[in-house]
Amino acid sequence: MRLIGTVTPDLPLLVVAVEEESAHLGGRFPVLLTGMGKINATAALATVLARGDRPSEIVNLGTAGALRSGWAGTHQVSRVLQHDLDSRVLNLLTGRTFGGPIELGPEQGPVLATGDLFVSDPEARDRLAQSADLVDMEGYALAIVAQRAGVPIRLVKHVSDEAGEGAARTWRESVDGCAKILADWVHTRL
Repeated sequence: MRLIGTVTPDLPLLVVAVEEESAHLGGRFPVLLTGMGKINATAALATVLARGDRPSEIVNLGTAGALRSGWAGTHQVSRVLQHDLDSRVLNLLTGRTFGGPIELGPEQGPVLATGDLFVSDPEARDRLAQSADLVDMEGYALAIVAQRAGVPIRLVKHVSDEAGEGAARTWRESVDGCAKILADWVHTRL
C-alpha cells in the first residue's frame, strides 16, 4: 500500500491496484496504490478511511478483462459481484447472504465480476460471462469498503484484454496504453 498525496474532503481519492495503472495520473488528486487482489485492496482502503481521511468520493481506476468478444474501451461499472465466493452455499448454511452483488448507481453500465483469480482460462471466462461483462481483482472489495464507510465510489475500468488464453501477455503489453486512457478520463471527467 502506498498513498501519494493527501486525502481531503474536497477531492476524490483515486484508487489503483498497481503503479503501472497510475503512471500517467499526475499529481492533481491523491492516489492510493493498493496492490493486487481483494485482500490488498480491502486492507489499503480500510486503513486510509480508518485514519479519518475522507475524500469527496473514491474513484477506482483500473484495467479489466472482457468476458465476451467485442468489449473494448473505458466503462463505468453499474454493478459488481464476487465470482470466487459461493454466496449461494453460504446462504444455505447460515440463512444469510454474504457477498451479494452491489449496485453502484442508476446509470446503465457493465457488470464487473471481481475475484482473486487472474482469468486466463477459457472455461472460467465462459462461466463468468453468464453473469458479468468484465472481470478484475479489486473492484468488489473497494466497493464494499466504501459502502460500509459511507463514501461514494465509482469503478472505472478500461478493457486491457479478453480474459482467457494469452490474457497475462496482453495485459503486460497494453497496461501503459490503458493507463494513459484512464488518466485522460480523470483529466476530462473530474
